[in-house]
Amino acid sequence: MPRENIDRAGVRNRLRPRREPYWGAPVERGLYVGFRRLAFGGNWVARYYNDDGRQAYKALGPVSDENNYDVAKSEARRWRKSVDAGVTTGEVDTVAEACADYVRALRNAGREAAAADAERRFARVIDADPLGNIKLARLRERHLDAWRERLMTGKLTPLPKMRGRPRVPKPLSPTAFSRMLTSLKAALNRAVSKRYVSQERAFEWQVVKPPKGTVNRRHLYLDKDQRRALLEAAQGNFRDYVECVALTGCRPGDPAAVLRKDYDAHTGSVTFRTKDHLRTIPLSPAAKALLDRLAKSKLPNAYLFTQNDGAAWQAHIWRDLVKEAAASAALPSETVLYTLRHSWITDAIIGGMDLLTVSKLAGTSLLMIERNYGHLVQDVAREKLAAVAFV
Repeated sequence: MPRENIDRAGVRNRLRPRREPYWGAPVERGLYVGFRRLAFGGNWVARYYNDDGRQAYKALGPVSDENNYDVAKSEARRWRKSVDAGVTTGEVDTVAEACADYVRALRNAGREAAAADAERRFARVIDADPLGNIKLARLRERHLDAWRERLMTGKLTPLPKMRGRPRVPKPLSPTAFSRMLTSLKAALNRAVSKRYVSQERAFEWQVVKPPKGTVNRRHLYLDKDQRRALLEAAQGNFRDYVECVALTGCRPGDPAAVLRKDYDAHTGSVTFRTKDHLRTIPLSPAAKALLDRLAKSKLPNAYLFTQNDGAAWQAHIWRDLVKEAAASAALPSETVLYTLRHSWITDAIIGGMDLLTVSKLAGTSLLMIERNYGHLVQDVAREKLAAVAFV
Protein backbone atom coordinates (compact mmCIF):
# COMPACT_ATOMS: atom_id res chain seq x y z
CA MET A 1 0.00 0.00 0.00
CA PRO A 2 1.62 3.35 -1.05
CA ARG A 3 2.54 5.80 1.69
CA GLU A 4 1.99 9.55 1.64
CA ASN A 5 3.72 12.32 3.55
CA ILE A 6 0.44 13.28 5.21
CA ASP A 7 2.30 15.12 7.97
CA ARG A 8 2.78 17.96 5.43
CA ALA A 9 -0.15 20.31 4.83
CA GLY A 10 0.91 20.91 1.22
CA VAL A 11 0.78 17.18 0.45
CA ARG A 12 -2.64 16.80 2.10
CA ASN A 13 -4.06 19.71 0.12
CA ARG A 14 -3.01 18.13 -3.21
CA LEU A 15 -4.69 14.79 -2.46
CA ARG A 16 -8.06 14.14 -4.12
CA PRO A 17 -11.11 13.41 -1.97
CA ARG A 18 -11.90 9.73 -1.43
CA ARG A 19 -13.37 7.46 1.23
CA GLU A 20 -10.25 5.34 1.69
CA PRO A 21 -7.71 7.21 3.87
CA TYR A 22 -4.24 8.06 2.67
CA TRP A 23 -1.87 6.28 5.03
CA GLY A 24 1.40 7.58 6.36
CA ALA A 25 4.45 5.71 7.60
CA PRO A 26 3.94 3.31 10.55
CA VAL A 27 3.72 5.09 13.91
CA GLU A 28 4.58 1.86 15.71
CA ARG A 29 4.51 -1.77 14.78
CA GLY A 30 1.06 -2.42 13.33
CA LEU A 31 -0.15 1.14 14.06
CA TYR A 32 -0.83 3.71 11.33
CA VAL A 33 -2.33 7.18 11.08
CA GLY A 34 -4.26 8.02 7.93
CA PHE A 35 -5.80 11.11 6.38
CA ARG A 36 -9.28 10.89 4.86
CA ARG A 37 -9.53 13.69 2.28
CA LEU A 38 -12.93 15.38 2.10
CA ALA A 39 -14.25 18.00 -0.30
CA PHE A 40 -13.28 20.58 2.31
CA GLY A 41 -10.57 19.63 4.78
CA GLY A 42 -10.23 16.12 6.12
CA ASN A 43 -10.13 13.79 9.13
CA TRP A 44 -7.46 11.74 10.88
CA VAL A 45 -7.99 7.98 11.14
CA ALA A 46 -5.98 5.34 13.00
CA ARG A 47 -5.56 1.69 12.00
CA TYR A 48 -4.08 -1.04 14.16
CA TYR A 49 -3.13 -4.66 13.55
CA ASN A 50 -2.69 -6.44 16.87
CA ASP A 51 -0.56 -9.51 17.47
CA ASP A 52 -3.55 -11.74 16.71
CA GLY A 53 -3.82 -10.27 13.24
CA ARG A 54 -7.05 -8.45 13.97
CA GLN A 55 -7.54 -5.04 12.44
CA ALA A 56 -9.34 -2.10 14.09
CA TYR A 57 -10.00 1.50 13.05
CA LYS A 58 -10.50 4.66 15.10
CA ALA A 59 -11.64 8.14 14.01
CA LEU A 60 -9.34 10.78 15.51
CA GLY A 61 -11.28 13.91 14.55
CA PRO A 62 -10.92 16.65 11.93
CA VAL A 63 -7.55 18.08 10.95
CA SER A 64 -6.88 21.47 12.54
CA ASP A 65 -4.07 23.54 14.00
CA GLU A 66 -4.83 22.03 17.42
CA ASN A 67 -5.35 18.52 16.04
CA ASN A 68 -2.29 18.25 13.83
CA TYR A 69 -0.38 15.15 12.72
CA ASP A 70 1.68 14.91 15.91
CA VAL A 71 -1.46 15.13 18.06
CA ALA A 72 -3.11 12.47 15.89
CA LYS A 73 -0.13 10.15 16.42
CA SER A 74 -0.31 10.65 20.18
CA GLU A 75 -4.02 9.87 20.15
CA ALA A 76 -3.37 6.79 18.03
CA ARG A 77 -0.84 5.51 20.56
CA ARG A 78 -3.30 6.02 23.43
CA TRP A 79 -5.98 4.21 21.46
CA ARG A 80 -3.62 1.32 20.69
CA LYS A 81 -2.94 0.89 24.41
CA SER A 82 -6.68 0.82 25.04
CA VAL A 83 -7.16 -1.89 22.42
CA ASP A 84 -4.34 -3.97 23.90
CA ALA A 85 -5.88 -3.53 27.37
CA GLY A 86 -9.18 -4.92 26.12
CA VAL A 87 -11.07 -1.62 26.28
CA THR A 88 -14.44 -1.89 24.59
CA THR A 89 -16.69 0.92 23.42
CA GLY A 90 -20.26 0.96 22.23
CA GLU A 91 -23.15 2.03 24.40
CA VAL A 92 -20.82 3.71 26.90
CA ASP A 93 -18.70 6.16 24.95
CA THR A 94 -19.30 9.60 26.50
CA VAL A 95 -19.21 11.04 30.01
CA ALA A 96 -23.02 11.20 30.13
CA GLU A 97 -23.28 7.56 29.05
CA ALA A 98 -20.78 6.54 31.74
CA CYS A 99 -22.91 8.34 34.34
CA ALA A 100 -26.08 6.63 33.09
CA ASP A 101 -24.30 3.26 33.24
CA TYR A 102 -23.27 3.98 36.84
CA VAL A 103 -26.89 4.75 37.79
CA ARG A 104 -28.04 1.48 36.19
CA ALA A 105 -25.40 -0.41 38.15
CA LEU A 106 -26.63 1.10 41.42
CA ARG A 107 -30.21 0.10 40.62
CA ASN A 108 -29.18 -3.42 39.65
CA ALA A 109 -27.46 -3.69 43.03
CA GLY A 110 -30.70 -2.74 44.79
CA ARG A 111 -29.42 0.69 45.82
CA GLU A 112 -32.44 2.63 44.60
CA ALA A 113 -31.97 5.65 46.89
CA ALA A 114 -28.33 6.07 45.84
CA ALA A 115 -29.30 5.61 42.18
CA ALA A 116 -32.05 8.23 42.38
CA ASP A 117 -29.70 10.68 44.10
CA ALA A 118 -26.95 10.20 41.50
CA GLU A 119 -29.46 10.43 38.65
CA ARG A 120 -30.73 13.81 39.91
CA ARG A 121 -27.21 15.16 40.19
CA PHE A 122 -26.15 13.96 36.75
CA ALA A 123 -29.32 15.37 35.15
CA ARG A 124 -28.39 18.81 36.42
CA VAL A 125 -24.61 18.98 36.06
CA ILE A 126 -23.73 16.42 33.36
CA ASP A 127 -26.63 15.85 30.96
CA ALA A 128 -27.33 19.59 30.64
CA ASP A 129 -23.65 20.52 30.38
CA PRO A 130 -21.12 20.25 27.50
CA LEU A 131 -19.07 17.87 29.64
CA GLY A 132 -21.68 15.14 29.11
CA ASN A 133 -21.00 15.01 25.35
CA ILE A 134 -17.24 14.58 25.66
CA LYS A 135 -15.99 11.11 24.75
CA LEU A 136 -14.30 9.24 27.56
CA ALA A 137 -11.19 8.68 25.49
CA ARG A 138 -10.84 12.43 24.94
CA LEU A 139 -11.61 13.61 28.46
CA ARG A 140 -8.93 15.94 29.83
CA GLU A 141 -8.29 17.72 33.10
CA ARG A 142 -9.01 21.05 31.37
CA HIS A 143 -12.54 19.86 30.54
CA LEU A 144 -13.16 19.16 34.21
CA ASP A 145 -11.64 22.47 35.27
CA ALA A 146 -13.99 24.30 32.88
CA TRP A 147 -16.92 22.24 34.20
CA ARG A 148 -16.04 23.20 37.77
CA GLU A 149 -15.93 26.87 36.76
CA ARG A 150 -19.39 26.65 35.21
CA LEU A 151 -20.86 24.93 38.26
CA MET A 152 -19.38 27.31 40.80
CA THR A 153 -20.36 30.44 38.85
CA GLY A 154 -23.85 29.25 37.92
CA LYS A 155 -23.14 29.30 34.17
CA LEU A 156 -25.06 26.11 33.47
CA THR A 157 -27.84 25.47 30.98
CA PRO A 158 -31.13 26.82 32.46
CA LEU A 159 -33.25 24.15 34.11
CA PRO A 160 -36.75 23.26 32.83
CA LYS A 161 -39.46 25.83 33.50
CA MET A 162 -41.49 25.71 36.68
CA ARG A 163 -44.80 27.62 36.84
CA GLY A 164 -44.01 29.19 33.48
CA ARG A 165 -40.66 30.64 34.52
CA PRO A 166 -37.19 29.28 33.67
CA ARG A 167 -35.20 28.14 36.67
CA VAL A 168 -31.76 29.73 36.71
CA PRO A 169 -29.11 27.36 38.15
CA LYS A 170 -27.52 28.67 41.32
CA PRO A 171 -23.75 28.58 41.80
CA LEU A 172 -22.66 25.58 43.83
CA SER A 173 -20.85 25.93 47.11
CA PRO A 174 -17.45 24.23 47.46
CA THR A 175 -19.07 21.48 49.51
CA ALA A 176 -21.88 20.92 46.99
CA PHE A 177 -19.36 20.76 44.15
CA SER A 178 -17.31 18.23 46.12
CA ARG A 179 -20.34 15.93 46.29
CA MET A 180 -20.93 16.32 42.54
CA LEU A 181 -17.28 15.56 41.84
CA THR A 182 -17.40 12.45 44.02
CA SER A 183 -20.39 11.08 42.08
CA LEU A 184 -18.75 11.85 38.74
CA LYS A 185 -15.48 10.19 39.75
CA ALA A 186 -17.37 7.08 40.85
CA ALA A 187 -19.02 6.88 37.43
CA LEU A 188 -15.74 7.42 35.57
CA ASN A 189 -13.91 4.88 37.73
CA ARG A 190 -16.60 2.32 36.90
CA ALA A 191 -16.03 3.07 33.21
CA VAL A 192 -12.38 2.16 33.71
CA SER A 193 -13.23 -1.04 35.61
CA LYS A 194 -15.63 -2.09 32.82
CA ARG A 195 -12.98 -1.27 30.19
CA TYR A 196 -14.99 1.44 28.48
CA VAL A 197 -11.86 3.59 28.71
CA SER A 198 -8.22 2.85 29.42
CA GLN A 199 -6.71 2.96 32.91
CA GLU A 200 -4.27 5.72 32.00
CA ARG A 201 -7.15 8.09 31.30
CA ALA A 202 -8.15 8.00 34.99
CA PHE A 203 -5.27 10.36 35.78
CA GLU A 204 -7.23 13.17 34.13
CA TRP A 205 -9.93 13.18 36.81
CA GLN A 206 -7.89 11.88 39.72
CA VAL A 207 -5.86 15.10 39.77
CA VAL A 208 -9.01 17.24 40.05
CA LYS A 209 -9.47 18.19 43.70
CA PRO A 210 -12.35 19.83 45.57
CA PRO A 211 -11.87 23.60 45.95
CA LYS A 212 -10.78 25.19 49.19
CA GLY A 213 -13.57 25.73 51.66
CA THR A 214 -15.01 22.25 51.22
CA VAL A 215 -16.60 20.73 54.30
CA ASN A 216 -17.30 17.03 54.28
CA ARG A 217 -20.87 16.81 55.58
CA ARG A 218 -20.26 13.21 56.65
CA HIS A 219 -17.52 14.42 58.99
CA LEU A 220 -19.53 17.29 60.45
CA TYR A 221 -20.18 16.63 64.13
CA LEU A 222 -22.97 18.25 66.16
CA ASP A 223 -22.65 18.27 69.93
CA LYS A 224 -25.66 17.49 72.08
CA ASP A 225 -26.69 21.12 72.47
CA GLN A 226 -26.63 21.57 68.69
CA ARG A 227 -28.67 18.42 68.22
CA ARG A 228 -31.24 19.66 70.72
CA ALA A 229 -31.38 22.98 68.86
CA LEU A 230 -32.04 21.16 65.57
CA LEU A 231 -34.76 19.10 67.21
CA GLU A 232 -36.43 22.20 68.66
CA ALA A 233 -36.35 23.87 65.24
CA ALA A 234 -38.01 20.91 63.51
CA GLN A 235 -41.71 21.52 63.02
CA GLY A 236 -44.68 19.16 63.34
CA ASN A 237 -44.23 15.47 62.62
CA PHE A 238 -40.79 16.15 61.19
CA ARG A 239 -39.54 16.54 64.77
CA ASP A 240 -40.35 12.85 65.39
CA TYR A 241 -38.44 11.89 62.26
CA VAL A 242 -35.37 13.87 63.33
CA GLU A 243 -35.54 12.47 66.85
CA CYS A 244 -35.56 8.90 65.55
CA VAL A 245 -32.35 9.42 63.57
CA ALA A 246 -30.71 11.23 66.49
CA LEU A 247 -31.59 8.51 69.02
CA THR A 248 -30.85 5.40 66.93
CA GLY A 249 -28.12 6.48 64.51
CA CYS A 250 -30.14 4.94 61.67
CA ARG A 251 -29.79 6.00 58.06
CA PRO A 252 -31.84 9.09 57.14
CA GLY A 253 -34.24 7.08 55.00
CA ASP A 254 -34.84 4.27 57.51
CA PRO A 255 -37.70 5.81 59.54
CA ALA A 256 -39.74 6.47 56.39
CA ALA A 257 -40.21 2.72 55.81
CA VAL A 258 -40.99 1.65 59.39
CA LEU A 259 -44.46 0.11 59.80
CA ARG A 260 -46.34 -0.32 63.06
CA LYS A 261 -45.68 -4.07 62.92
CA ASP A 262 -41.93 -3.41 62.73
CA TYR A 263 -41.96 -2.12 66.29
CA ASP A 264 -42.04 -4.62 69.16
CA ALA A 265 -42.91 -2.82 72.37
CA HIS A 266 -42.38 -5.97 74.48
CA THR A 267 -38.74 -6.43 73.47
CA GLY A 268 -38.10 -2.72 72.93
CA SER A 269 -36.79 -3.26 69.41
CA VAL A 270 -37.51 -1.98 65.91
CA THR A 271 -36.87 -3.46 62.49
CA PHE A 272 -35.54 -1.16 59.80
CA ARG A 273 -36.30 -2.43 56.32
CA THR A 274 -34.58 -1.69 53.03
CA LYS A 275 -35.30 -3.16 49.62
CA ASP A 276 -33.54 -6.44 50.26
CA HIS A 277 -32.53 -6.37 53.93
CA LEU A 278 -34.11 -6.28 57.39
CA ARG A 279 -32.23 -5.11 60.47
CA THR A 280 -33.62 -5.40 64.00
CA ILE A 281 -31.99 -3.35 66.75
CA PRO A 282 -32.68 -2.75 70.47
CA LEU A 283 -33.83 0.72 71.47
CA SER A 284 -32.69 3.06 74.21
CA PRO A 285 -35.35 4.13 76.75
CA ALA A 286 -35.71 7.50 75.00
CA ALA A 287 -36.12 5.89 71.57
CA LYS A 288 -38.62 3.37 72.96
CA ALA A 289 -40.67 6.20 74.47
CA LEU A 290 -40.78 7.89 71.08
CA LEU A 291 -41.99 4.77 69.28
CA ASP A 292 -44.47 3.94 72.06
CA ARG A 293 -46.13 7.29 71.48
CA LEU A 294 -46.19 6.95 67.68
CA ALA A 295 -47.47 3.37 67.75
CA LYS A 296 -50.65 4.17 69.67
CA SER A 297 -53.89 3.37 67.78
CA LYS A 298 -52.06 2.47 64.54
CA LEU A 299 -52.81 -0.59 62.43
CA PRO A 300 -50.01 -3.13 61.77
CA ASN A 301 -49.38 -2.00 58.17
CA ALA A 302 -49.58 1.73 58.89
CA TYR A 303 -46.43 3.84 58.65
CA LEU A 304 -45.07 4.79 62.05
CA PHE A 305 -43.59 8.06 60.77
CA THR A 306 -45.77 10.22 58.53
CA GLN A 307 -46.04 13.83 57.47
CA ASN A 308 -48.55 16.16 59.10
CA ASP A 309 -51.20 15.17 56.56
CA GLY A 310 -50.58 11.45 57.07
CA ALA A 311 -48.64 10.99 53.81
CA ALA A 312 -45.50 8.87 53.70
CA TRP A 313 -42.14 10.63 53.89
CA GLN A 314 -40.13 11.20 50.72
CA ALA A 315 -36.41 11.98 50.66
CA HIS A 316 -36.74 15.31 48.85
CA ILE A 317 -39.23 16.50 51.48
CA TRP A 318 -37.20 15.80 54.60
CA ARG A 319 -34.03 17.06 52.91
CA ASP A 320 -35.58 20.49 52.45
CA LEU A 321 -37.05 20.51 55.96
CA VAL A 322 -33.74 19.72 57.65
CA LYS A 323 -32.11 22.61 55.78
CA GLU A 324 -34.80 24.95 57.07
CA ALA A 325 -34.43 23.62 60.61
CA ALA A 326 -30.64 23.88 60.52
CA ALA A 327 -30.85 27.48 59.31
CA SER A 328 -33.38 28.32 62.03
CA ALA A 329 -31.10 26.77 64.68
CA ALA A 330 -28.05 28.65 63.32
CA LEU A 331 -26.23 25.40 62.59
CA PRO A 332 -23.61 24.91 59.83
CA SER A 333 -25.15 25.03 56.35
CA GLU A 334 -23.72 21.55 55.66
CA THR A 335 -26.00 20.02 58.31
CA VAL A 336 -28.08 17.13 56.97
CA LEU A 337 -29.87 14.22 58.61
CA TYR A 338 -26.79 12.06 58.02
CA THR A 339 -24.96 14.44 60.36
CA LEU A 340 -27.07 13.06 63.22
CA ARG A 341 -26.11 9.50 62.29
CA HIS A 342 -22.43 10.43 62.20
CA SER A 343 -22.74 12.19 65.55
CA TRP A 344 -24.48 9.16 67.09
CA ILE A 345 -21.78 6.77 65.87
CA THR A 346 -19.06 9.11 67.15
CA ASP A 347 -20.64 9.33 70.61
CA ALA A 348 -21.17 5.57 70.78
CA ILE A 349 -17.49 4.86 70.08
CA ILE A 350 -16.15 7.57 72.36
CA GLY A 351 -18.51 6.28 75.04
CA GLY A 352 -16.80 2.90 74.92
CA MET A 353 -19.10 0.79 72.72
CA ASP A 354 -17.11 -1.79 70.78
CA LEU A 355 -16.90 -1.36 67.00
CA LEU A 356 -18.67 -4.63 66.18
CA THR A 357 -21.74 -3.60 68.19
CA VAL A 358 -21.68 -0.14 66.62
CA SER A 359 -21.56 -1.64 63.14
CA LYS A 360 -24.52 -3.92 63.85
CA LEU A 361 -26.65 -1.15 65.37
CA ALA A 362 -25.78 1.25 62.55
CA GLY A 363 -26.37 -1.40 59.90
CA THR A 364 -23.01 -1.08 58.21
CA SER A 365 -19.89 -3.18 57.90
CA LEU A 366 -17.23 -3.43 60.57
CA LEU A 367 -14.68 -2.53 57.88
CA MET A 368 -16.45 0.76 57.19
CA ILE A 369 -16.59 1.62 60.88
CA GLU A 370 -12.90 0.81 61.34
CA ARG A 371 -11.93 2.80 58.27
CA ASN A 372 -13.91 5.94 59.14
CA TYR A 373 -13.99 5.87 62.95
CA GLY A 374 -11.01 3.78 63.99
CA HIS A 375 -9.08 6.90 64.95
CA LEU A 376 -11.61 7.56 67.72
CA VAL A 377 -10.74 4.25 69.33
CA GLN A 378 -7.07 5.21 69.23
CA ASP A 379 -7.83 8.56 70.86
CA VAL A 380 -9.79 6.89 73.67
CA ALA A 381 -7.00 4.36 74.16
CA ARG A 382 -4.41 7.12 74.46
CA GLU A 383 -6.50 8.91 77.09
CA LYS A 384 -6.82 5.71 79.15
CA LEU A 385 -3.11 4.94 78.79
CA ALA A 386 -2.28 8.45 80.00
CA ALA A 387 -4.17 7.69 83.20
CA VAL A 388 -2.20 4.53 83.86
CA ALA A 389 0.36 5.11 86.61
CA PHE A 390 3.56 3.07 86.73
CA VAL A 391 4.30 1.41 90.08
